[in-house]
Amino acid sequence: MRSVYLGQFTDEVADTIAGELERARIWWTYKQAGRFTQALFAGEWGTRLFVDEARLEEARRIAVQVVRRSEG
Repeated sequence: MRSVYLGQFTDEVADTIAGELERARIWWTYKQAGRFTQALFAGEWGTRLFVDEARLEEARRIAVQVVRRSEG
C-alpha cells in the first residue's frame, strides 16, 4: 500500500475526519507538528493526514463533508 497526502486540518477536524475514515475502513496515518516546528515554520499549524492512495478520492469526499459541517 502507498500513502498519499490528504490535507492539513485543525486537530479537531482531523480527529473527526479520522473517525469517518475508520468507519469507511480507509487506512490513514497522520503527522502533527510539535511546538518547536510550529514556531519555526508558519506552514506547520495543524495535523496532516495521509491515506491509502487507492482510496484517495473517497477520502477526499469524506474530508470535504467533515470540513463543511465544521464550518456550518
